[in-house]
Amino acid sequence: MNKILIADDNKQITSILASYARKEGLEPVIALDGAEALDAFARYQDDIVMILLDVMMPEVDGFEVCRRLRKESMVPIIMITARGEDYDKIMGL
Repeated sequence: MNKILIADDNKQITSILASYARKEGLEPVIALDGAEALDAFARYQDDIVMILLDVMMPEVDGFEVCRRLRKESMVPIIMITARGEDYDKIMGL
């Protein structure tokens, strides 16, 4: 089954996003910090079809997770953030 990696330190948000993912036929893989996200991607890399990635996470922030994943894969990544500064938007690109 196709998996979606949901990386966010807010359990309520991950629960809501996981529910929507299941309704769309995707199996959610939840990571509550950046280190868990990197580990989960390494474990399920062949099955992950998309990543929802929070910018502000403990251990390793979302920008660094994105940089590391891009060295290995071109899987689509959607950045999730409450930050609204232009710098943050550009970094997410």
